[in-house]
Amino acid sequence: MFPTLVSGAATALLLGGNLVAAIDLKIDDTSSIKSVAATLAYDMMTYYHGNQTGGIPGVLPGPPPNPPNGYYWWEAGAMWGSLIDYWHYTGDSSYNDVVEAGIQWQVGEHYDMMPSNWSQSMGNDDQGFWGLTAMTAAETNFQNPPSSQPSWLSLAQAVFNTQATRLAIETICGGGLRWQVYQYLTGYDYKNSIANGCFFNLGARLARYTNNATYADRAEETWNWISNVGLMDANYNIYDGAHIETNCTDINKIQFSYNMGVWLLGAANMYNYTNGSAIWEQRVNSLLNATFNVFFPDNIAYEVACETKLTCTTDMFSFKSYLTRWLAQTTFLAPWTRALIMPKLRASAIAAAKQCSGGTNGRTCGLSWSKGTAWDGTQGVGQQMAAMSVIFTNLLPLQAVGAPLTNATGGTSSGNPNAGSQSVANPEAIKPATQGDRVGAGILTTLMLVSATGMFGWMSI
Repeated sequence: MFPTLVSGAATALLLGGNLVAAIDLKIDDTSSIKSVAATLAYDMMTYYHGNQTGGIPGVLPGPPPNPPNGYYWWEAGAMWGSLIDYWHYTGDSSYNDVVEAGIQWQVGEHYDMMPSNWSQSMGNDDQGFWGLTAMTAAETNFQNPPSSQPSWLSLAQAVFNTQATRLAIETICGGGLRWQVYQYLTGYDYKNSIANGCFFNLGARLARYTNNATYADRAEETWNWISNVGLMDANYNIYDGAHIETNCTDINKIQFSYNMGVWLLGAANMYNYTNGSAIWEQRVNSLLNATFNVFFPDNIAYEVACETKLTCTTDMFSFKSYLTRWLAQTTFLAPWTRALIMPKLRASAIAAAKQCSGGTNGRTCGLSWSKGTAWDGTQGVGQQMAAMSVIFTNLLPLQAVGAPLTNATGGTSSGNPNAGSQSVANPEAIKPATQGDRVGAGILTTLMLVSATGMFGWMSI
C-alpha cells in the first residue's frame, strides 16, 4: 500500500507546491493523463475532512448554510464513485481505504443508504447516487469490505428495493418516484427525472450483473413512465420534473447533463442485458444524439442550464463528472458508441485541463471548459471532480480498462436479494440527528479510521 501511496497521491503532493502550477496535459500520453488525474484528485480531496479527528467519515463539509458553501450529503457519495472509477482507470489505489471507510460509515442503521442523520434532506436521488456508487464498486471489483459489513452489491440492492417499495404505492401521475423520500420535506410533491433515472439506471445494471429479469422489468416500467408522462420528449430531451398537483403536466423544461448521462447508461445496460435488442439500440442512439446536440457545443461538454452566466448551484458544478464518466462506461456496453463518444471526451479533457488554471496554486479548476485558460473564478469539489473524470476517461484508447463485471464474468461482491427489508417504512419513526449524535460520530472517527488517518491525514492539510 505504501509504495502505491507514494507513486500516486504523494506524487501529486510533491507536485502541489508553487513550482508546478498550471496543468500540462498531453492527451495521447498515458503517464501524463495519470499524473494530471492524480493532481486533480489530490486537490479535490483537500475539501474532505472526514478522515481527521473530529470529522464525520464519508461526508463533505455542510450542508448549506453551515458553511454557506458546503455540500449536501449526496455529493460525497458521488465523489466516492468518481474515486472508484479513478482507481479503476489509473490503477492508483491511494484513496481506496478512505473511500471504503467513507461509504461504509454512511450505509445507515439498516444498511440501505439512508442514515437517519440525513433524514431532513433525504431525496430518492440522494439515496440513488450512493446506490450507484455501490454498484460501481461491485462492477469494478473494488476492494470488498469485511464480511461483518454490507457488501457493495447488497447495498445497491437495498437502495433499489427500498425505492421499489415506495414506487409500488405511487398512483398520481401514473407512477414515478417523488423527488423527496419523506412527506415533510419540501419537494415531496415533485417527481423528477434524476430520482427516476437513478432507479432506472440501478435496475438496468442490477439486471445485467445478476441476470435477474425482475430488475429489468422494473427498469422497463420506469422508462415507459418517463416517456408517457412527458419528462422525456419525442426527441429524447430529458426535462427536470413536474408537480403532482397538476398531475405532472407543469413540466419544468430545464435540462441538466446528468439526466442524459444516467438514462443513457441505463439504456446501454438494457441493450447489453437483452443481447442487442433493436429497441434498446435505437434508444441508446437517440439519447446519445440528444446529449451531443444539447450538451456538447463545439464538442466540449457544457452545462447549458447555468454555465453561460455561472448561475450554477453547488450541485450543478459536479454534473459534468457524471455525464463524462457515464458516457465512457456506455462505450463498454454498446461498443459502436466508442467511435462517437471518444472524440467528445478527448476535446472536453483538453479544454478542462486548460480551465484548471486558477486559484492560489495556479491549477484550480473552473466549470467553463470552453473558455480555455481564462479561469472562470469558480472552484470546489464539483469542478475538480468533473475535470478529473473527463481526463482519466481518455485512458480508454491508450490502455486496457476492464469492462463492468457481472457475477458471471468475475464480479466478487456477494448479493442479498432481500437487502433493505429492515428499512423503516414510516417516516415518522425517523428521528432527525441531534448535535450530540454528530459529535458522537466525530469522536468515533479516530476509532474507525486510525490507520487511514495516519496514512491519509496529510491530504487535508
